[in-house]
Amino acid sequence: MALSFTQHGGAVVALGGRRIDAEPTSTARFPFDQVDRVGMEIADRLRRTRAVALVCSAACGADLIALETAQQMGLPTRIVLPFSATRFRETSVVDRPHPEFWGSMFDRATSAARAHGDLIELDAVEADDAYSMANGVIIREARKLAGVKNQERSLRLIALVVWEGASRGPDDNTNKFVQLAQESGFRIEQVLTLDAATERGQQ
Repeated sequence: MALSFTQHGGAVVALGGRRIDAEPTSTARFPFDQVDRVGMEIADRLRRTRAVALVCSAACGADLIALETAQQMGLPTRIVLPFSATRFRETSVVDRPHPEFWGSMFDRATSAARAHGDLIELDAVEADDAYSMANGVIIREARKLAGVKNQERSLRLIALVVWEGASRGPDDNTNKFVQLAQESGFRIEQVLTLDAATERGQQ
């Protein structure tokens, strides 16, 4: 990925967030009917932050929506997977409702990233620590793209979190991403996956 570091005020965006909800689910976190709205809000956030690149994984939900949005905007994207693309597609993409929708998005996003040398497939064990490892590499790659050297950098660092706004517990990888990004000096921004009407319906 070749980036121009001359864009004044530009930002490299690292993204983490919710997968689309299973159906049925006892607690809504990212319903499928919120996909279009969330996509528009991600696009708006990328424009307002003057994003010059996006780094994230490629699970169904926040990741794939952001990747498709960024690629449609002409932004370079770097994808980090905890294990092979084939394995990840089976376990984190087409295992939720609307598998053809998500599978097609995954194939488009990973093909584009692979063509530019921007698809990173790790050798992590398929367990919770695999996703924590991927989070760490996402942060590291974003810092690398921003030209971080010691405490200096050429571009701003932003972590965009796409979730309902609260941790679901100690095993919440999205919340772990937020904590890691904060510790790494990223500015945190968020897009909410639940609108007001959905939140009222859960009360």
